[in-house]
Amino acid sequence: MSRGKIALLIGVIGFIAYIGIVVVIGDFFVHQHWAIQAIYYAVMGFVWVFPVIRLIKWGARAPR
Repeated sequence: MSRGKIALLIGVIGFIAYIGIVVVIGDFFVHQHWAIQAIYYAVMGFVWVFPVIRLIKWGARAPR
């Protein structure tokens, strides 16, 4: 299996797991002020980018 396919598989499974975790933790913020909720979801919506960048770079790298 190529790096690209492995990266795709890891990315899809990881993203689904990440969404689940964010939603479960987000339940804590349901009764908070709307501004706190907005900050939480804005931060969580941005944080996933860093691991994905590393995964894309790894998947695009030529095999040794």
